[in-house]
Amino acid sequence: MIAVTGANGQLGRLVLKHLADLTAEPVRALVRSPEKAGDLATDQVSVVKADYDDSATLPAALEGVERLLLISGSEVGKRAPQHKAVIDAAKAAGVRFIVYTSLLNVPQSSLQLGVEHAETERLLRESGIAHALLRNGWYIENFGGTVAAALAHGAVAGASGDGKFSAAGREDYAEAAARTVAGSDLSTRALELGGSPAFSLADLAAELSSQTGREIPFNNLPEATYAGILVQAGLPEGFANVLADSDRGASQGELFTTSTALEDLIGHPTRTLSDFVSASLKANA
Repeated sequence: MIAVTGANGQLGRLVLKHLADLTAEPVRALVRSPEKAGDLATDQVSVVKADYDDSATLPAALEGVERLLLISGSEVGKRAPQHKAVIDAAKAAGVRFIVYTSLLNVPQSSLQLGVEHAETERLLRESGIAHALLRNGWYIENFGGTVAAALAHGAVAGASGDGKFSAAGREDYAEAAARTVAGSDLSTRALELGGSPAFSLADLAAELSSQTGREIPFNNLPEATYAGILVQAGLPEGFANVLADSDRGASQGELFTTSTALEDLIGHPTRTLSDFVSASLKANA
């Protein structure tokens, strides 16, 4: 049996869709609130309560599971203990293989976002459970707010300089996760996953300019200034600082990879910048 944590999230739902196409094996969708995820249930998929913050829910959720997709939690600052609870329960339940959605270039990462991923990778190594680390690059959908703000204010704002993002679509990363957890290779390995071609925020601004017929430049800002703008736009200060720090890391090449592992794994090109911008413009029309 395969289990997927965070199955009611954006990535988790896409993973379940791909698993339905890849395998007839039973799948257990682990969710915090089953009453909010009833539509996930099918002849193949059962919905089970599994709360990262309530370890008492985890043993039953993982009973009989052979392979587990551990989708990283969304609560930055709480993820390491949450992931530890799942890994400990998986070991106690006899799970043979764990796939974890980590972050691109974690061993060398200085990003705030990288700290908890690095800690989770360490916990997996020490668990003795075979595991695959899917070090995901930036989701191209993360730039949705950037595009909306650029259309409103006439410029793409950021703090990433000439740094390039090896971004891919959420759908691409979901398919990679599904193929890995449903595959026959249960060996321990780490894959650096990113989209191609990589692009800078100046490239994003140029694509926006081309598709809108407007002159939309990229305004590169100091990290602290950009964080302040994000706070003014309504983001919590902590999250704004994380995003600005990620741009700082991107300026130093930390969200870029030359690895083709993602496209090799899914067997097709990743979502393009042009496609993303076109869809974003329709959404903001």
